[in-house]
Amino acid sequence: MYLWTKLFHVLFVISWMATVFYLPRILVNLAEAGAEPAVRDRLALMGRRLYRFGHVMFGFALLLGLTLWLHFDRSGGWVHAKLTLVALMLAHFIFTGRWIKRAGTGAPLPSPTTLRWFNEVPLLLAIPVLWLVYFKPF
Repeated sequence: MYLWTKLFHVLFVISWMATVFYLPRILVNLAEAGAEPAVRDRLALMGRRLYRFGHVMFGFALLLGLTLWLHFDRSGGWVHAKLTLVALMLAHFIFTGRWIKRAGTGAPLPSPTTLRWFNEVPLLLAIPVLWLVYFKPF
């Protein structure tokens, strides 16, 4: 049962990470759309739907991750470090979702260049998360 739980945990993490990586890209496109209302409306709709999907995927990943941690006793200092980084990634995800919602109402966004840099934050967090998961250094 452990391997099935782990398999589905990884599947839902991958699905959530897809939203984490793609939502900031939608923000870049929104910032570059200018005053084209049809394009902005479509991108805002895509962003809201993807954000909602990401929440569902995160919820499943969280439940399965808690099962791995508490039921199958996968623990150690690396888990706490990983969860700290995941919490930062979740904060980034929520912040991105709020920008998506604000952009849908016509609120201004930061420059596309700033948003491109913002888009790189999840990658910088994902690398140490993967390192912790694979090497379990402590």
